[in-house]
Amino acid sequence: MQSRNSRLNSSALRGAVDLAAVKAAGEAAQKAEQTRAERARQAATGESPALAEYPLVLDVTEDTFESEVVQRSAEVPVVVDFWAEWCGPCKQLSPILERLAEEYAGRIVLAKIDVDANPLIAQQFGIQGIPAVMAVVAGQLVPLFQGAENESNVRKVLDQLIAVAEQRFGIVGVAAGGGPDVPAAPRVPVDPALEAAHEALDRGDLGGAVQAYQNVLSDRPGHVEAKLGLAQAQLLQRVEKLDPQQVRTDAAADPKDVAAQLRAADLDLVGGHVEDAFGRLVDTVAKTFGEDRDTARLRLLELFEVIGPEDPRTVAARQALARVLF
Repeated sequence: MQSRNSRLNSSALRGAVDLAAVKAAGEAAQKAEQTRAERARQAATGESPALAEYPLVLDVTEDTFESEVVQRSAEVPVVVDFWAEWCGPCKQLSPILERLAEEYAGRIVLAKIDVDANPLIAQQFGIQGIPAVMAVVAGQLVPLFQGAENESNVRKVLDQLIAVAEQRFGIVGVAAGGGPDVPAAPRVPVDPALEAAHEALDRGDLGGAVQAYQNVLSDRPGHVEAKLGLAQAQLLQRVEKLDPQQVRTDAAADPKDVAAQLRAADLDLVGGHVEDAFGRLVDTVAKTFGEDRDTARLRLLELFEVIGPEDPRTVAARQALARVLF
């Protein structure tokens, strides 16, 4: 990703990281605002929402995944049920998910994926066993649970998913008003420190965002969203003033120049070339020793945080890293 003067800037970068929370939140909020405006118009004119356009339970294939899951997730949380005909626990869980999808009346959509008929999707999601249930919210993968669960536990998970989708991304589903039988999603308290970090990132204050995320982590070291936000903000900070052409030239000239490879990997990731970034650093680890090797390894671990530990590309790169280390 390159501007006219061959330098990167934070406003151009904030949407470039694949699956970045900032991009997803912005796009989803805009889409959600359009949806809320349309609902307000319908309420004022006495119209009913066009729920027929939003099937609550649908079978998804590799050909329809982009439109039915990824694009739809900008308007409503999409719960993805990975199943197969031969799977006994799937036959216990799937009816529960289908019943709750109907009961929640538009607060979620259930996408059912037969792993035998769609092995590529299962592979990309890193599915190791079924039933497995994940969600996609504003284009972001949210692992939920694996194995059969009772209805009470599934309901709790879905309530939490709906609350996070509404609070963090402004996504309220396709029938947010619901009816008397629609369960009310619990509100998630706003975290002022986390909101300060998001606002700083949105206005391009990368230093302020880094500090704010670090403040959250100093009190709660295991805070998943703060760890992701910090990794993204630090990445954007590193590449903000780089000259992409010079970075590529330096990296090609000396594959063992660790600093050059780190800069190139950062640019790869910001440009959405996740596998290239990970592969470059795995190769660097394999070619180096001592402190240089450890530097490359630690940067790779940082980039794993940007994409997320559950992402299939991260899982594959971890395995590749283990092979070259051990």
